[in-house]
Amino acid sequence: MAVKFFGQFLVEQDAVTGESLLRAIELQERTNLKLGEMAVTLGYITQRDIDTAHAAQLSKDMKLGDLLVELGFLTKAQLDEVISRQKATHLYIGEALVKIGALTAEKLEYYLEKFKADQAPYIAERIELPDWLHEYRSIWEITVDLTYKMITRVIGIQFRPGKFIETDCIRPNTMYAAMDLSGDLTARYLLSVSDGLQKTIARAILREDDVEGESEEILEDTVMEFVNIVLGNVAAKASQTGVTIDINPPITLHAPPEGMPVPNGYRGLVFPIHVGDDDLMELILLVKL
Repeated sequence: MAVKFFGQFLVEQDAVTGESLLRAIELQERTNLKLGEMAVTLGYITQRDIDTAHAAQLSKDMKLGDLLVELGFLTKAQLDEVISRQKATHLYIGEALVKIGALTAEKLEYYLEKFKADQAPYIAERIELPDWLHEYRSIWEITVDLTYKMITRVIGIQFRPGKFIETDCIRPNTMYAAMDLSGDLTARYLLSVSDGLQKTIARAILREDDVEGESEEILEDTVMEFVNIVLGNVAAKASQTGVTIDINPPITLHAPPEGMPVPNGYRGLVFPIHVGDDDLMELILLVKL
C-alpha cells in the first residue's frame, strides 16, 4: 500500500527503530487526552455527561464539545479552556520521538518534508469527486464528509482519507454493509470493512471492551447500525437543502474472491479510508446514471 503513516514511514526509512516508535506511541497515549477526558480532568464534567453527549451525537452532526455546551454540561468559556489545554499539551508522533531521543529536531523536519512529498499523490486534503458527478454534487460531498465525521466521533478511530478511485469491480473484504438510497436520487451506499475494523465498530456500537465472544451476526449488525446512523444524518442534512432521500434498511453483503461487479447502469466510486496496515475500510458509492 502506498499510503503510510508517519511513524511507519520513519521505520521504513531506517530513521527510527520499531521499538522506538512503540515507545513514542506509548508516550503519546499518556500525554494526549481526548476532549471529554480533558474536560473530566479539569473537573468540568463527568463520564456520564460524556456518555449522554455521545448518544446524542448519533443523530446530530455536531462536535462533542459543541454538543456538551448545547446540553448544558459545559459553558462556552469552559469549552474554550478545554480546547486550549488540548492544543497546548498535544504531542505529535514526531515530537514524541524527539522527546525520547530517537530523533533530532533537525532530522524530524527533514523527514516530515520527505513524508509529505511521498504521500502527496495518495492522500486527499479535501473531498474530491469526479467531474461527471455534477447532479446533487453537494449531497455526495455531505455523504462522504459525514462518513468521515462519524468514523471519528462514533467509532473513535483516526484515519487518513485517500483519493477517490473509479471502479467497475469492488474488491472483496470481510463484509459490506449496504443501504439503497431512493427519492430524488438513486444509489447504493456501501461500507467495506475488514475483520479487525468490524470488531472495532462493534466495540463502539455495543460499548464493550471485548467482542471476541460475539456472534458473526451481532458483529455484522453493528456495522449495519453504524451505516444506518451515517445515512440517517445524510438524509436529515439533505432535507435541509430541499433534497429528499429515502433510505432502505441496511443489508449485509459478502463478495466472492474475484470481487463484486458494479451493476449495469451504475458507476462506482471508492473512497479509501486508511486506518492501518492490516485494516481495510472503504466507502463505496454506486451512483445510478
